[in-house]
Amino acid sequence: MENQIKQKLNRGLNNSQEKLPIKIVQFGGGNFMRGFTDYVIDKLNKETDFKGGIVNLQATPNGSIQKMEEQDNLYTLFSRGIKKGEIIDEKRVISAIQKSVNPYANYDEFLALAKEEELEFVFSNTTETGIAYDETETSYQGPHKNFPAKVAVLLHERFKHFNGANDKGLRIIPCELIEDNAFTLRDIIIKYAQLWNLEEGFVQWINQSNYFHNTLVDRIVPGYPKDDAESYEDQLDYEDQMMVVSECFLLFVIQEAGNLNERIPFNKINEQILVVDDIQPYRLRKVRILNGGHTLMLAPAILSGKELVKEAIDDQFIGTFLSDSIFNEVNQTLGLDEAELRVFAEEVFDRFRNPFIKHHLASIALYFVSKFKVRVLPSLLTYVEKNNKLPLNLTFSLASLIRFYQGSYGEKALPLNDEAGIIAKFKEIWANEDYEKVAELALSEKSFWDTDLTQVEGLKAAVVKALYEIDHNDMETAYKNFIQFYS
Repeated sequence: MENQIKQKLNRGLNNSQEKLPIKIVQFGGGNFMRGFTDYVIDKLNKETDFKGGIVNLQATPNGSIQKMEEQDNLYTLFSRGIKKGEIIDEKRVISAIQKSVNPYANYDEFLALAKEEELEFVFSNTTETGIAYDETETSYQGPHKNFPAKVAVLLHERFKHFNGANDKGLRIIPCELIEDNAFTLRDIIIKYAQLWNLEEGFVQWINQSNYFHNTLVDRIVPGYPKDDAESYEDQLDYEDQMMVVSECFLLFVIQEAGNLNERIPFNKINEQILVVDDIQPYRLRKVRILNGGHTLMLAPAILSGKELVKEAIDDQFIGTFLSDSIFNEVNQTLGLDEAELRVFAEEVFDRFRNPFIKHHLASIALYFVSKFKVRVLPSLLTYVEKNNKLPLNLTFSLASLIRFYQGSYGEKALPLNDEAGIIAKFKEIWANEDYEKVAELALSEKSFWDTDLTQVEGLKAAVVKALYEIDHNDMETAYKNFIQFYS
């Protein structure tokens, strides 16, 4: 019935009244956490014997957990995207959160969490600026605004309540997007312990009885679909003001410490959750394949007249160019398992094809030179070092970038969006009409690349050839002529 009043989502309506023991304290209950970690825990609860309840802590004084409490801490997660060429459009009610607590209004309730017998994990996502030291938090007495200060108090209260028992330490798994996020958080917690003159035994307990797991997380979670809420509401037979939309892709890489999978069975659910000894290769993989994939196809795609990432990868020429670049050139430089890299790359291509996300190529062009230097150039140089020859696709991509910074192609202005100095330097370079001079100046400009690329054997000549072909043919023909010349 069109005008039927729907009942607000609640545990009775959803038949999810099982009380789960509190095993997890979560700092930050925003879109990402609800579409990422809460989803993972919910799946563990429903598919394994983990049975872990979450307490959701309001992260900021101005936040609001009222809507979550009004829905018995339930919400619907819509996961949408493409996996292995198939469109995925799923929804599920997430029931892992047992209660939400506002530590600013109910500080004693927050402190009481330290006494939970089965508490074992701390998850967080307080943005990249959240893991920071605030020297103004000079008092142990709360509530504190600073996130590491809150964790320090929670740990100290637990240390006191359980008399420093070794088996009552926690596993800290932050999801903030900074390198060595857990180790950075640990060091700040210790700084607060010293600032507050807490006992030395507490610092020893932090180091010896708690585990700090660095992580790498990756999932796009747009959150509440405010621009299209009605179409989502039509799919539900209840009212849900806290629904969340995410892509279906999920990557969670966690640095091993203390046999993590024995405590939380990530390996028993069908998600890309990797518990590894060294997280850096996976960070490198993401930068070189996901971010690098966007960057290396950017100039060829824009010069081919494409405007969206999905449009580019669906194009036979650009799609094949990107696939060949990743599988035949980039992956060879990473030193990881070939099958693992292939799976990851195929998932990246599925993400690029996601029909539910409009990703404009022009937005990727922001600070294009800097992105290329970090994301693509290391693959090019490593390939040369390993194979003693040029990676032709990456070389063509570099030449396309140089051509892109001329500023126009045919009658079309190109979306230059970089530092004024870089744009001015390219304008100066392109004042020359000789391709050899353009290549010489562009490749030798250390302010672009932090190195003189004319020293890479054969690179200058290859860029000259590519620039000539790009200016005298359409992009697909230019690429084919370039490849054929070097074959």
